[in-house]
Amino acid sequence: MKHFVSDAAQVPSGTLSGPEEFALLFDMDGVIVEGHGADPVVHSLALEDLLEEREMDVPDRYRAPLEQYEYTDEFVAACEAVGVDPHEFYTARERYSAEHSIDRLAAGKRGVFGDVDAIDRLADHAAVGLVSNNYHPTVEFVVDHHRLDAFRYVRGRDFGPDGFSRRKPNPHYLNEALDALGVTDGLYVGDRATDVVAAERAGIDSAFLRRDHNADADLDVDPTLEIDGLGELADLVAE
Repeated sequence: MKHFVSDAAQVPSGTLSGPEEFALLFDMDGVIVEGHGADPVVHSLALEDLLEEREMDVPDRYRAPLEQYEYTDEFVAACEAVGVDPHEFYTARERYSAEHSIDRLAAGKRGVFGDVDAIDRLADHAAVGLVSNNYHPTVEFVVDHHRLDAFRYVRGRDFGPDGFSRRKPNPHYLNEALDALGVTDGLYVGDRATDVVAAERAGIDSAFLRRDHNADADLDVDPTLEIDGLGELADLVAE
């Protein structure tokens, strides 16, 4: 199954109406969706799709750097070696990566955590948003597929090197969410140290969520609070 994936997210213009003065923002991978992130196989498959589309045959030694998730000097050098523009090629490959990520989610390769229903309770107390380093079409698909209607704002990263550079701990997308929701105060829930740093840089509080994959993680940053589940956060907010 293939899905049309546009090059950039459609970002709401203006402020999203609502009475709340506080935002509860959530990371997606490892917080809402099971697993620490997309399987690297999606990028391998994406490269194959792009090479087939362009009828390109590249030496084996360049395949590994061309299919890696990161936009690195190694990727740029491989692009130059095979005669393609790095910025354009990376962006095109990421569109295919998003398609394969969506296919795997649609096939049930990754599900949502059992405590996501707590989001509905939290939405009674604050403006609720989803802000992820994952691709924007993938994030939109998760919300639609699992009917996570409580999220008033949904944002994944844009394709290409610019989108890559704006990933957390860069606070770019968190700041965008706060602006769209019309609030300056909030809390970001994540499962990585980079989430805590991004929240701090955006001027909001952070909650570090411990799940099985990060239960024993040693943080070198200090979140505002640590929680063991989304239900625990809902109880704290209700109090």
